[in-house]
Amino acid sequence: MTDVSILAIDLAKHSFQVCATTAEGVTVFNRKYSRGKLSDLLASHPQCIVAMEACATSHYWGREAQSHGHDVRLIAPMYVKPFVKRSKNDANDAAAIAVAVRQPDMRFVSVKSPDQQAQAMLFRTHQTFTRQRSQLLITLRGHLAEHGVIVAKGNAALIDYEDVLEAQPDLVPDLVLETARLYFHQIAQLNTSIAAFERQMKDTAKRDDTARRLQTMPGIGPINAAAFLAFAPPMESFQRGRDFAAWLGLVPRQHSTGGKTKLGRVSKMGQSDMRRLLITGATVCLRWAVAKGIDPQSWLGRLLARKPAKMVAVAMANKMARALWAMMTKGQDYSGSLVQYAKP
Repeated sequence: MTDVSILAIDLAKHSFQVCATTAEGVTVFNRKYSRGKLSDLLASHPQCIVAMEACATSHYWGREAQSHGHDVRLIAPMYVKPFVKRSKNDANDAAAIAVAVRQPDMRFVSVKSPDQQAQAMLFRTHQTFTRQRSQLLITLRGHLAEHGVIVAKGNAALIDYEDVLEAQPDLVPDLVLETARLYFHQIAQLNTSIAAFERQMKDTAKRDDTARRLQTMPGIGPINAAAFLAFAPPMESFQRGRDFAAWLGLVPRQHSTGGKTKLGRVSKMGQSDMRRLLITGATVCLRWAVAKGIDPQSWLGRLLARKPAKMVAVAMANKMARALWAMMTKGQDYSGSLVQYAKP
């Protein structure tokens, strides 16, 4: 055990595969551990490198290993897969993690704190409830249309239509009316929960200096700031703003060879929630800028003249990501201008 310098763990719920190797890569053992036995191993083993794939439970086990003085290194699963030999099983997966962690240019994921994971749970629950509300509204609208009831566009119009159904119960059969009441009840409960989540995220954004600084940029609101606090790694882990934009998946995918550069669509290889919210914020800024009038000679004006608006919004989100990196690394509020308006 004294020769073991790397503990590569293939995580699961109850059965964990641990591959222990020396610094040179010689396997000392590769065996299964139960949940309790793994905790005992981390507590009793001399300080070493503990490598795991970055997944849902890796941050908990990462904090557990760090509490015993181990050097924790989380690796994205896509960087481990090339090192899996032959068939995929727990032993081969753990051995692949042990090989991947020794690569000199390997990139690692930072271990999240309990507060970060709590913020992530709050954000994802808000997003889940929002999707469920949309599903209920769309389904109810479709069912009413099957009975000849056409409601005006917009969620508010459909929610207000409950009063119409109650005042005119003969519009639909009794069973349809009873089922519609269940829909309206579920939608009202979701509205209450979503409003509570949004208030909590706004309160967090007011108290946290990082969230307050983020909201000085146009297109960044409390929900965007909450996603940044929950999912963004330390900005010091990126050498420049373009690296952060690439981590978000806002740069073109490359198909280059023989010195010939060929760029495709955006890679979409990063954090999907932050990327989506940045693009949404950029779209809102773009619509507002178009309504006010953009300087045709500016960067945005020239891009809009030759590219579709959605592509311009993605490019604008890339620019916002690079500006966010600069704001966080320098500790400054946003002072630039995303849009140059036409002179009156």
